[in-house]
Amino acid sequence: MRTLTDQLSQYAEYHRDRRNIATHFVGIPLIVLAIAALLSRPAWPVLSGAFLLTPAWVLFALATLYYLWLDVPLGIGMGIVSALSAAFGQWTASQATPIWLGIGIGLFVIGWVFQFIGHVRYEHRKPAFVDDIIGLLIGPLFILVELMFGLGLMRDLHDAIETRAAR
Repeated sequence: MRTLTDQLSQYAEYHRDRRNIATHFVGIPLIVLAIAALLSRPAWPVLSGAFLLTPAWVLFALATLYYLWLDVPLGIGMGIVSALSAAFGQWTASQATPIWLGIGIGLFVIGWVFQFIGHVRYEHRKPAFVDDIIGLLIGPLFILVELMFGLGLMRDLHDAIETRAAR
């Protein structure tokens, strides 16, 4: 299995233009929230109704386990993002069906519009997931890592990714 650096370097190869990355800072969170919303129905009460288990919670839990396998601190960060996203999805699913669907589908479409604008207009390259479906999981992690890099954190990881992706 590929390492964190392997995964992020491959993803970064498809994201060299800063404007494209900027569109991803909008598009990816919108898509994540849309998935959380749309997969928050149906819901099954567990722990005597104290918690509602949804497909969104299952998906985000599995994704978080993958992120933790790649890197524990980043996995914890992605776990927090995942929990907040799933909680948003649960709130959205508690709305009337037209509102729930409108929010979910609307966020999904707008998010993908941003993604494709970035790739078509700025990057002139197809999205990473077209060649490797795991790119759909790495995208949200890439955004978190780019945020960390912007804050001046994780310089060793940044340099390793840049060295590999710039080849």
